[in-house]
Amino acid sequence: MPKGCASTSRQVNQPGGISSDVNSVPMDVRSLVLLIALCGFTIPVPASSQTTPQSAQQYAETGNRALQEGRYPEAEQAFEKLRELEPNTAEVHANLGLIYFEERKFDQAVSELRRALKLKPSLTNSAFILAMSLSELGQYSEALAGLEKGFRSGNPQMKRMCGLQLERAYTGLKRDSKAVEVALELERLYPNDPEVQYHDGKIFGNFAFLTMQKLWQAAPDSVWKHQAEGEALESQGSFEAAIGQYRDVLARDPQRPGIHYRLGRILLARSQKTGAPEDTNAAAKEFEQELQLDAANGNAAYELAEINRNLGRFDDAQKQFELALKGHPDFEEAHLGLAATLVSARKPELALPHLEKAISLNRDNEVSWWRLAQVERLLGDSEGQKKALAEFQRLHTQVAGRPQLSGSEGFSANEITRQQLDPAAQQ
Repeated sequence: MPKGCASTSRQVNQPGGISSDVNSVPMDVRSLVLLIALCGFTIPVPASSQTTPQSAQQYAETGNRALQEGRYPEAEQAFEKLRELEPNTAEVHANLGLIYFEERKFDQAVSELRRALKLKPSLTNSAFILAMSLSELGQYSEALAGLEKGFRSGNPQMKRMCGLQLERAYTGLKRDSKAVEVALELERLYPNDPEVQYHDGKIFGNFAFLTMQKLWQAAPDSVWKHQAEGEALESQGSFEAAIGQYRDVLARDPQRPGIHYRLGRILLARSQKTGAPEDTNAAAKEFEQELQLDAANGNAAYELAEINRNLGRFDDAQKQFELALKGHPDFEEAHLGLAATLVSARKPELALPHLEKAISLNRDNEVSWWRLAQVERLLGDSEGQKKALAEFQRLHTQVAGRPQLSGSEGFSANEITRQQLDPAAQQ
Protein backbone atom coordinates (compact mmCIF):
# COMPACT_ATOMS: atom_id res chain seq x y z
CA MET A 1 0.00 0.00 0.00
CA PRO A 2 1.44 3.45 -0.82
CA LYS A 3 2.60 5.33 2.25
CA GLY A 4 0.83 8.54 1.39
CA CYS A 5 2.05 11.93 0.49
CA ALA A 6 5.65 11.33 -0.49
CA SER A 7 6.82 14.45 -2.17
CA THR A 8 9.02 15.50 -5.03
CA SER A 9 12.72 16.15 -4.59
CA ARG A 10 13.36 19.45 -6.28
CA GLN A 11 16.34 21.33 -4.80
CA VAL A 12 16.18 24.94 -3.71
CA ASN A 13 19.51 26.72 -3.50
CA GLN A 14 19.96 28.74 -0.34
CA PRO A 15 22.36 31.64 0.06
CA GLY A 16 25.99 30.64 0.17
CA GLY A 17 25.53 27.55 -1.93
CA ILE A 18 23.79 25.37 0.67
CA SER A 19 21.22 23.04 -0.82
CA SER A 20 18.07 22.94 1.27
CA ASP A 21 15.93 20.05 0.11
CA VAL A 22 12.75 21.85 1.04
CA ASN A 23 10.72 19.82 -1.44
CA SER A 24 11.57 16.47 0.08
CA VAL A 25 9.13 16.28 2.97
CA PRO A 26 7.50 12.85 2.75
CA MET A 27 4.09 13.26 4.33
CA ASP A 28 3.89 9.75 5.74
CA VAL A 29 0.21 9.33 6.62
CA ARG A 30 0.96 6.28 8.81
CA SER A 31 -2.41 4.74 8.13
CA LEU A 32 -4.52 5.02 5.03
CA VAL A 33 -7.63 4.31 7.08
CA LEU A 34 -6.79 7.30 9.28
CA LEU A 35 -6.46 9.52 6.23
CA ILE A 36 -9.84 8.34 4.97
CA ALA A 37 -11.31 9.10 8.38
CA LEU A 38 -9.88 12.59 8.13
CA CYS A 39 -10.86 13.36 4.58
CA GLY A 40 -13.31 10.82 3.20
CA PHE A 41 -16.93 11.75 2.65
CA THR A 42 -20.30 10.07 2.25
CA ILE A 43 -21.44 10.43 -1.33
CA PRO A 44 -25.06 11.52 -1.62
CA VAL A 45 -26.59 10.13 -4.81
CA PRO A 46 -29.78 12.00 -5.71
CA ALA A 47 -32.13 10.46 -8.22
CA SER A 48 -32.76 12.50 -11.34
CA SER A 49 -33.94 11.98 -14.83
CA GLN A 50 -30.37 12.43 -16.12
CA THR A 51 -28.62 9.86 -13.94
CA THR A 52 -28.99 6.20 -13.14
CA PRO A 53 -29.03 5.94 -9.33
CA GLN A 54 -27.98 2.30 -9.39
CA SER A 55 -24.86 3.10 -11.45
CA ALA A 56 -23.93 6.10 -9.32
CA GLN A 57 -24.36 4.09 -6.14
CA GLN A 58 -22.28 1.27 -7.58
CA TYR A 59 -19.44 3.63 -8.52
CA ALA A 60 -19.56 5.23 -5.06
CA GLU A 61 -19.37 1.87 -3.29
CA THR A 62 -16.60 0.58 -5.56
CA GLY A 63 -14.60 3.80 -5.24
CA ASN A 64 -14.87 4.01 -1.46
CA ARG A 65 -13.92 0.35 -1.03
CA ALA A 66 -10.89 0.73 -3.29
CA LEU A 67 -9.86 3.95 -1.56
CA GLN A 68 -10.03 2.36 1.88
CA GLU A 69 -7.93 -0.58 0.65
CA GLY A 70 -5.34 1.65 -1.01
CA ARG A 71 -6.15 0.58 -4.56
CA TYR A 72 -5.85 4.08 -5.94
CA PRO A 73 -6.06 3.45 -9.71
CA GLU A 74 -9.33 1.57 -9.20
CA ALA A 75 -10.63 4.24 -6.84
CA GLU A 76 -9.63 6.93 -9.31
CA GLN A 77 -11.48 5.25 -12.15
CA ALA A 78 -14.65 4.80 -10.09
CA PHE A 79 -14.73 8.38 -8.82
CA GLU A 80 -14.00 9.81 -12.25
CA LYS A 81 -17.06 7.92 -13.53
CA LEU A 82 -19.02 9.19 -10.56
CA ARG A 83 -17.88 12.73 -11.32
CA GLU A 84 -19.41 12.41 -14.79
CA LEU A 85 -22.71 11.37 -13.23
CA GLU A 86 -22.65 13.83 -10.30
CA PRO A 87 -20.56 16.85 -11.37
CA ASN A 88 -22.10 19.13 -8.74
CA THR A 89 -21.57 16.88 -5.71
CA ALA A 90 -18.78 18.40 -3.62
CA GLU A 91 -17.86 15.15 -1.87
CA VAL A 92 -17.14 13.43 -5.16
CA HIS A 93 -14.58 16.09 -6.07
CA ALA A 94 -13.17 16.02 -2.52
CA ASN A 95 -12.54 12.28 -2.60
CA LEU A 96 -11.14 12.43 -6.11
CA GLY A 97 -8.81 15.21 -4.99
CA LEU A 98 -7.68 13.04 -2.10
CA ILE A 99 -7.00 10.15 -4.48
CA TYR A 100 -4.92 12.36 -6.77
CA PHE A 101 -3.04 13.64 -3.74
CA GLU A 102 -2.22 10.08 -2.69
CA GLU A 103 -1.11 9.31 -6.24
CA ARG A 104 1.14 12.40 -6.26
CA LYS A 105 -0.89 13.94 -9.07
CA PHE A 106 -0.84 17.24 -7.24
CA ASP A 107 -1.94 19.51 -10.08
CA GLN A 108 -5.04 17.36 -10.62
CA ALA A 109 -5.64 17.26 -6.87
CA VAL A 110 -5.61 21.06 -6.74
CA SER A 111 -8.22 21.30 -9.47
CA GLU A 112 -10.58 18.82 -7.83
CA LEU A 113 -10.19 20.18 -4.32
CA ARG A 114 -10.83 23.73 -5.49
CA ARG A 115 -13.99 22.53 -7.21
CA ALA A 116 -15.09 20.74 -4.03
CA LEU A 117 -14.56 23.83 -1.90
CA LYS A 118 -16.38 26.05 -4.37
CA LEU A 119 -19.39 23.75 -4.11
CA LYS A 120 -19.11 23.35 -0.32
CA PRO A 121 -16.73 25.73 1.52
CA SER A 122 -17.32 23.87 4.81
CA LEU A 123 -15.12 20.92 3.71
CA THR A 124 -12.30 21.98 6.04
CA ASN A 125 -10.09 18.94 5.57
CA SER A 126 -10.22 19.39 1.82
CA ALA A 127 -8.86 22.89 2.31
CA PHE A 128 -5.92 21.45 4.24
CA ILE A 129 -5.23 18.82 1.56
CA LEU A 130 -5.44 21.58 -1.05
CA ALA A 131 -2.83 23.61 0.85
CA MET A 132 -0.52 20.60 1.05
CA SER A 133 -0.97 19.92 -2.67
CA LEU A 134 -0.03 23.52 -3.47
CA SER A 135 3.02 23.17 -1.26
CA GLU A 136 4.02 20.01 -3.11
CA LEU A 137 3.88 22.03 -6.33
CA GLY A 138 6.13 24.72 -4.83
CA GLN A 139 3.32 27.29 -4.70
CA TYR A 140 4.23 28.27 -1.16
CA SER A 141 2.67 31.72 -1.00
CA GLU A 142 -0.70 30.35 -2.04
CA ALA A 143 -0.40 27.36 0.28
CA LEU A 144 0.69 29.29 3.35
CA ALA A 145 -2.66 30.38 4.81
CA GLY A 146 -4.15 26.89 4.53
CA LEU A 147 -1.07 25.25 6.03
CA GLU A 148 -1.04 27.68 8.94
CA LYS A 149 -4.70 26.96 9.60
CA GLY A 150 -4.09 23.22 9.32
CA PHE A 151 -1.22 23.49 11.79
CA ARG A 152 -3.73 24.94 14.26
CA SER A 153 -6.05 22.00 13.66
CA GLY A 154 -7.26 20.05 16.65
CA ASN A 155 -6.54 16.77 14.90
CA PRO A 156 -2.98 15.65 15.78
CA GLN A 157 -2.37 13.83 12.48
CA MET A 158 -3.56 16.71 10.33
CA LYS A 159 -1.57 19.12 12.50
CA ARG A 160 1.55 17.01 11.99
CA MET A 161 1.11 16.75 8.22
CA CYS A 162 0.49 20.47 7.79
CA GLY A 163 3.36 21.30 10.16
CA LEU A 164 5.88 19.39 8.07
CA GLN A 165 4.62 21.06 4.91
CA LEU A 166 4.65 24.43 6.67
CA GLU A 167 8.35 23.98 7.45
CA ARG A 168 8.94 23.46 3.75
CA ALA A 169 6.84 26.47 2.73
CA TYR A 170 8.55 28.85 5.17
CA THR A 171 11.98 27.62 4.05
CA GLY A 172 11.03 27.98 0.40
CA LEU A 173 9.90 31.54 1.10
CA LYS A 174 13.17 32.20 2.99
CA ARG A 175 11.27 32.86 6.21
CA ASP A 176 13.74 30.69 8.09
CA SER A 177 12.98 31.93 11.60
CA LYS A 178 9.32 30.96 11.11
CA ALA A 179 10.40 27.50 9.92
CA VAL A 180 12.40 27.13 13.13
CA GLU A 181 9.34 28.13 15.20
CA VAL A 182 7.31 25.38 13.54
CA ALA A 183 10.12 22.87 14.02
CA LEU A 184 10.32 23.65 17.73
CA GLU A 185 6.57 23.20 18.09
CA LEU A 186 6.68 19.88 16.20
CA GLU A 187 9.51 18.72 18.47
CA ARG A 188 7.34 19.51 21.48
CA LEU A 189 4.24 17.79 20.09
CA TYR A 190 5.91 14.74 18.52
CA PRO A 191 9.14 14.18 20.51
CA ASN A 192 9.61 10.55 19.44
CA ASP A 193 8.60 10.83 15.78
CA PRO A 194 11.65 9.99 13.60
CA GLU A 195 10.23 11.72 10.51
CA VAL A 196 9.64 14.91 12.48
CA GLN A 197 13.13 14.68 13.99
CA TYR A 198 14.72 14.19 10.56
CA HIS A 199 13.08 17.22 8.98
CA ASP A 200 13.47 19.37 12.09
CA GLY A 201 17.17 18.54 12.09
CA LYS A 202 17.45 19.83 8.53
CA ILE A 203 15.59 23.01 9.49
CA PHE A 204 17.86 23.64 12.48
CA GLY A 205 20.97 22.86 10.43
CA ASN A 206 19.95 25.20 7.64
CA PHE A 207 19.18 27.99 10.11
CA ALA A 208 22.53 27.51 11.85
CA PHE A 209 24.31 27.71 8.51
CA LEU A 210 22.53 30.90 7.52
CA THR A 211 23.23 32.46 10.92
CA MET A 212 26.92 31.63 10.66
CA GLN A 213 26.98 32.97 7.14
CA LYS A 214 25.73 36.31 8.46
CA LEU A 215 28.54 36.26 11.01
CA TRP A 216 31.09 35.65 8.25
CA GLN A 217 29.72 38.58 6.25
CA ALA A 218 29.21 41.03 9.11
CA ALA A 219 32.48 40.46 11.01
CA PRO A 220 34.96 38.51 8.86
CA ASP A 221 37.90 39.09 11.22
CA SER A 222 36.13 38.99 14.57
CA VAL A 223 37.06 36.70 17.43
CA TRP A 224 33.64 35.05 17.07
CA LYS A 225 34.25 34.27 13.41
CA HIS A 226 37.61 32.62 14.15
CA GLN A 227 36.10 30.60 17.01
CA ALA A 228 33.19 29.42 14.89
CA GLU A 229 35.53 28.46 12.06
CA GLY A 230 37.80 26.62 14.47
CA GLU A 231 34.87 24.62 15.85
CA ALA A 232 33.69 23.76 12.34
CA LEU A 233 37.17 22.62 11.31
CA GLU A 234 37.56 20.62 14.50
CA SER A 235 34.27 18.81 13.88
CA GLN A 236 35.53 17.87 10.40
CA GLY A 237 38.80 16.49 11.77
CA SER A 238 40.90 19.27 10.20
CA PHE A 239 42.99 19.59 13.32
CA GLU A 240 45.89 21.70 12.05
CA ALA A 241 43.57 24.29 10.52
CA ALA A 242 41.43 24.33 13.66
CA ILE A 243 44.52 24.91 15.84
CA GLY A 244 45.38 27.91 13.67
CA GLN A 245 41.92 29.42 14.14
CA TYR A 246 42.01 28.89 17.91
CA ARG A 247 45.45 30.49 18.09
CA ASP A 248 43.98 33.49 16.24
CA VAL A 249 41.25 33.68 18.87
CA LEU A 250 43.78 33.71 21.71
CA ALA A 251 45.88 36.32 19.92
CA ARG A 252 42.85 38.62 19.98
CA ASP A 253 41.58 37.63 23.43
CA PRO A 254 44.15 35.75 25.59
CA GLN A 255 41.68 35.37 28.46
CA ARG A 256 38.90 33.86 26.40
CA PRO A 257 37.46 30.83 28.24
CA GLY A 258 37.08 27.50 26.51
CA ILE A 259 39.75 27.93 23.84
CA HIS A 260 42.64 26.26 25.69
CA TYR A 261 40.26 23.40 26.42
CA ARG A 262 39.46 23.01 22.72
CA LEU A 263 43.15 23.11 21.85
CA GLY A 264 43.74 20.42 24.45
CA ARG A 265 41.02 18.28 22.94
CA ILE A 266 42.56 18.49 19.49
CA LEU A 267 46.03 17.65 20.75
CA LEU A 268 44.64 14.76 22.79
CA ALA A 269 42.73 13.42 19.80
CA ARG A 270 45.87 13.64 17.71
CA SER A 271 47.88 11.80 20.36
CA GLN A 272 45.26 9.04 20.45
CA LYS A 273 45.77 8.51 16.73
CA THR A 274 49.56 8.84 16.59
CA GLY A 275 50.59 7.77 20.08
CA ALA A 276 52.92 10.77 20.23
CA PRO A 277 53.66 11.55 23.92
CA GLU A 278 54.52 15.18 23.08
CA ASP A 279 50.91 15.74 21.98
CA THR A 280 49.65 14.28 25.24
CA ASN A 281 51.95 16.55 27.24
CA ALA A 282 50.92 19.56 25.18
CA ALA A 283 47.25 18.69 25.73
CA ALA A 284 47.81 18.50 29.50
CA LYS A 285 49.37 21.98 29.45
CA GLU A 286 46.38 23.36 27.55
CA PHE A 287 43.97 21.86 30.09
CA GLU A 288 46.03 23.34 32.93
CA GLN A 289 45.89 26.77 31.29
CA GLU A 290 42.13 26.43 30.89
CA LEU A 291 41.75 25.68 34.59
CA GLN A 292 43.81 28.76 35.44
CA LEU A 293 41.31 30.84 33.46
CA ASP A 294 38.23 28.94 34.54
CA ALA A 295 38.56 26.68 37.57
CA ALA A 296 34.94 25.58 37.12
CA ASN A 297 35.61 23.95 33.75
CA GLY A 298 34.82 20.38 34.79
CA ASN A 299 35.63 18.99 31.37
CA ALA A 300 39.18 20.37 31.47
CA ALA A 301 39.67 18.97 34.97
CA TYR A 302 38.34 15.61 33.83
CA GLU A 303 40.61 15.38 30.78
CA LEU A 304 43.66 16.38 32.81
CA ALA A 305 42.72 13.80 35.44
CA GLU A 306 42.34 11.10 32.79
CA ILE A 307 45.77 11.90 31.34
CA ASN A 308 47.34 11.62 34.80
CA ARG A 309 45.46 8.38 35.53
CA ASN A 310 46.78 6.80 32.34
CA LEU A 311 50.30 7.94 33.28
CA GLY A 312 49.98 6.37 36.73
CA ARG A 313 49.90 9.70 38.59
CA PHE A 314 47.03 8.62 40.79
CA ASP A 315 47.25 11.32 43.46
CA ASP A 316 47.05 14.08 40.85
CA ALA A 317 44.31 12.25 38.98
CA GLN A 318 42.23 11.85 42.14
CA LYS A 319 42.44 15.58 42.92
CA GLN A 320 41.44 16.55 39.39
CA PHE A 321 38.54 14.10 39.17
CA GLU A 322 37.31 15.43 42.51
CA LEU A 323 37.62 18.97 41.13
CA ALA A 324 35.51 17.98 38.13
CA LEU A 325 32.87 16.50 40.42
CA LYS A 326 32.87 19.47 42.78
CA GLY A 327 30.87 21.61 40.42
CA HIS A 328 29.25 18.75 38.50
CA PRO A 329 28.14 16.04 40.94
CA ASP A 330 26.25 14.13 38.22
CA PHE A 331 29.28 13.84 35.92
CA GLU A 332 29.02 10.11 35.16
CA GLU A 333 32.36 9.69 33.38
CA ALA A 334 34.19 11.54 36.18
CA HIS A 335 32.71 9.13 38.75
CA LEU A 336 33.95 6.21 36.64
CA GLY A 337 37.39 7.75 36.20
CA LEU A 338 37.71 8.49 39.90
CA ALA A 339 36.60 4.96 40.78
CA ALA A 340 39.29 3.49 38.49
CA THR A 341 41.88 5.80 40.03
CA LEU A 342 40.93 4.75 43.56
CA VAL A 343 41.10 1.06 42.62
CA SER A 344 44.58 1.60 41.16
CA ALA A 345 45.52 3.36 44.40
CA ARG A 346 44.27 0.30 46.33
CA LYS A 347 41.23 2.09 47.78
CA PRO A 348 38.33 -0.06 46.48
CA GLU A 349 36.09 0.84 49.42
CA LEU A 350 36.24 4.50 48.31
CA ALA A 351 35.61 3.57 44.70
CA LEU A 352 32.34 1.73 45.43
CA PRO A 353 30.05 4.77 46.02
CA HIS A 354 31.29 6.41 42.82
CA LEU A 355 30.41 3.32 40.78
CA GLU A 356 27.01 3.14 42.43
CA LYS A 357 26.44 6.80 41.59
CA ALA A 358 27.50 6.27 37.97
CA ILE A 359 25.07 3.36 37.64
CA SER A 360 22.26 5.41 39.17
CA LEU A 361 22.92 8.02 36.45
CA ASN A 362 23.08 5.47 33.61
CA ARG A 363 22.32 1.79 34.07
CA ASP A 364 23.21 0.96 30.46
CA ASN A 365 26.94 1.69 30.59
CA GLU A 366 28.80 -1.62 30.52
CA VAL A 367 31.99 0.03 31.83
CA SER A 368 30.25 0.80 35.13
CA TRP A 369 29.19 -2.79 35.69
CA TRP A 370 32.60 -4.22 34.78
CA ARG A 371 34.36 -1.92 37.22
CA LEU A 372 31.74 -2.62 39.88
CA ALA A 373 32.40 -6.36 39.49
CA GLN A 374 36.13 -5.78 40.02
CA VAL A 375 35.50 -3.68 43.13
CA GLU A 376 33.08 -6.24 44.57
CA ARG A 377 35.75 -8.92 44.03
CA LEU A 378 38.36 -6.84 45.84
CA LEU A 379 35.91 -6.25 48.71
CA GLY A 380 35.13 -9.98 48.96
CA ASP A 381 31.47 -9.67 47.93
CA SER A 382 31.13 -12.69 45.63
CA GLU A 383 27.36 -12.33 45.26
CA GLY A 384 27.66 -8.67 44.32
CA GLN A 385 30.43 -9.54 41.88
CA LYS A 386 28.27 -12.22 40.26
CA LYS A 387 25.32 -9.86 39.77
CA ALA A 388 27.51 -7.10 38.35
CA LEU A 389 29.21 -9.51 35.93
CA ALA A 390 25.82 -10.84 34.75
CA GLU A 391 24.64 -7.32 33.95
CA PHE A 392 27.94 -6.54 32.27
CA GLN A 393 27.65 -9.64 30.08
CA ARG A 394 24.10 -8.72 29.10
CA LEU A 395 25.09 -5.20 28.06
CA HIS A 396 28.34 -6.30 26.45
CA THR A 397 26.48 -8.77 24.23
CA GLN A 398 24.20 -5.96 23.04
CA VAL A 399 27.09 -3.74 21.98
CA ALA A 400 29.48 -6.46 20.76
CA GLY A 401 28.60 -5.82 17.13
CA ARG A 402 29.17 -2.09 17.30
CA PRO A 403 32.47 -0.68 15.98
CA GLN A 404 35.01 0.37 18.55
CA LEU A 405 35.74 4.08 18.65
CA SER A 406 39.20 5.55 18.80
CA GLY A 407 40.95 8.88 18.47
CA SER A 408 38.67 11.87 18.15
CA GLU A 409 35.72 9.49 17.75
CA GLY A 410 36.25 8.53 21.40
CA PHE A 411 34.81 11.86 22.45
CA SER A 412 31.20 11.78 23.51
CA ALA A 413 28.45 14.25 22.69
CA ASN A 414 29.29 16.45 25.67
CA GLU A 415 32.89 16.74 24.41
CA ILE A 416 34.84 14.58 26.83
CA THR A 417 36.75 11.33 26.42
CA ARG A 418 34.61 8.35 27.32
CA GLN A 419 35.77 5.77 29.81
CA GLN A 420 36.72 2.53 28.06
CA LEU A 421 36.62 -1.11 29.10
CA ASP A 422 39.80 -2.61 30.47
CA PRO A 423 41.52 -4.96 27.96
CA ALA A 424 40.67 -7.96 30.16
CA ALA A 425 36.95 -7.22 29.80
CA GLN A 426 37.12 -7.36 26.01
CA GLN A 427 38.64 -10.84 25.82
